[in-house]
Amino acid sequence: MWMTPKRIRMEVDEALVFRPEWTQRYLVVEPAEGDGALCLVCRRLVASTRERDVRRHYEAEHEFYERFVGDEERAALVERLRQGDMSLASVLTPEERATRAGLGLCRFLALKGRGWGEGDFVHQCMEVLLREVLPDHVGVLEGIDLSPEITQQRILSIDSNLRSQLFNRARDFKAYSLALDDQAFVAYENYLLVFIRGVGRDLEVQEDLLTIINLTHHFSVGALMSAILEALQTAGLSLQRMVGLTTTHTLRMIGENSGLVSYMREKAVSPNCWNVIHYSGFLHLELLSSYDVDINQIINTISEWVVMIKTRGVRRPEFQPLLTESESEHGERVNGRCLNNWLRRGKTLKLIFSLRKEIEAFLVSVGATTVHFSDKQWLCDFGFLVDIMDYLREISEELQISKVFAAAAFERVCTFEAKLSSLQTHMEEVNLADFPAFSIIVDELKQQFKDDQKIFDPDRYQMVISRLLKDFERHFKDLRFIKKDLELFANPFSFKPEYAPISVRVELTKLQGNTDLWNEYRVKDLGQFYAGLSGEAYPIIKGVAYKVASLFDSNQICDKAFSYLTRNQHTLSQPLTDEHLQALFRVATTEMDPRWDDLVRERNDS
Repeated sequence: MWMTPKRIRMEVDEALVFRPEWTQRYLVVEPAEGDGALCLVCRRLVASTRERDVRRHYEAEHEFYERFVGDEERAALVERLRQGDMSLASVLTPEERATRAGLGLCRFLALKGRGWGEGDFVHQCMEVLLREVLPDHVGVLEGIDLSPEITQQRILSIDSNLRSQLFNRARDFKAYSLALDDQAFVAYENYLLVFIRGVGRDLEVQEDLLTIINLTHHFSVGALMSAILEALQTAGLSLQRMVGLTTTHTLRMIGENSGLVSYMREKAVSPNCWNVIHYSGFLHLELLSSYDVDINQIINTISEWVVMIKTRGVRRPEFQPLLTESESEHGERVNGRCLNNWLRRGKTLKLIFSLRKEIEAFLVSVGATTVHFSDKQWLCDFGFLVDIMDYLREISEELQISKVFAAAAFERVCTFEAKLSSLQTHMEEVNLADFPAFSIIVDELKQQFKDDQKIFDPDRYQMVISRLLKDFERHFKDLRFIKKDLELFANPFSFKPEYAPISVRVELTKLQGNTDLWNEYRVKDLGQFYAGLSGEAYPIIKGVAYKVASLFDSNQICDKAFSYLTRNQHTLSQPLTDEHLQALFRVATTEMDPRWDDLVRERNDS
């Protein structure tokens, strides 16, 4: 699960060794090549040999075999499966197989963002295919109902199944954090997506969608707070186990007196005197920071250009890379809000900057204004915006790398802040070596205005960088407050005990003097090391590990939801209930598999 880089390459890891007792417990055997675990039922290879991955495959695909409970029964079952007797694997009736196929197709439609009515079209396509290729098997489609009403019901059933799995795991969370994303716009309504990251007893991390809240119906902070508390209560979670809050940096979230964060921090009291850690820079960093950096409303102007290109320049070959990029993000239909958000990405601005000459020629050909291309200030602001947004893109992409813990993510943030300080110094010295687009614009303007001694004012851009740097310091202020805890967690054997909190010094000294634990630390990654650390011998250090591991270390799950929204905005803008929207977002973002056997039985029982 963890991807934290280590100092010494791992040679032998006991946590990744196939265990013989899994054969009867999970119906898997070690393959001939010794890599992974081979399922005796479906003959699929589970690539990982972590027990939790093997267990998840078994529970999701073959829970039917739980009815064989005795040791002798299990042994006989394993022997029959080893000999290739698959009669037990075919326990589903034709009707149950049709139900399972229908559920799988409905999940696939949801993952691809297709409308409810497209299930019938898929059914017709399969019927045409079978009639031509396998005419004797056309009858198998008779029991597969993909009508809009049935498709909606099945998606809700899958959502209920996934939610039930999440709640079962949430009961065992030692600590958890929430991520609150209020940038999900569907049609004319705004939603708050609430994600949870919890840590179990073995430091197994679970990230998933907890709930979605319609901000139109929950406009006040009090109403939002009540909805979140209700979702936590339904999941069996108390605020006392909440360690961190990750949010966007909108006023609704971080307003000093009326923001949701201040309300939640008052309600939540974490054990061992930890206040709830809040940081607001992970979510939509590139998008929201662009509003501060765009000092001349550059993106509004570019948005008008792109709309014009989409309507009057769609066949021009020079714009095909731009149009292809747009369609890959949003499909053929795109609304104004999604277009504006897309243009606030460094990658998009860089592409448009490279096409600026072609765009100017196009605007002239269609009779549109080109006044901006003769405005020195606007052009300089454009070049500066492209460079800064490209740097923001880099840090945003780095923060999408998950399973590295908040300590590693915070290091990346600190590195970027040092980069901003360097950029500020270079701008003060009028050194444009780190501003490639800005440098190109300045060189072009020098050729055009040879008598002008001052092409741009460096103080203007130095102030923007300074403001951005202060924003970063404010967004991650709480992580600086627990910097020692993060460092202790990441490097327990090199952390000096005298710099540790008084409560942990005795345990830390004892840990650093244990040669066996040092050897484990050298060959395992952090997650595996802390999972094996005795909670009885090192209760305080283990508690710190639970808390640090529960902090969101990336924006990956939020970015996955936002990408799903932008790609499928047309489908999601159709009349849908909040319940259906939540089901679609859950299916799109979860890493859990539905328990198909349970779903099939529920359908048959009903």
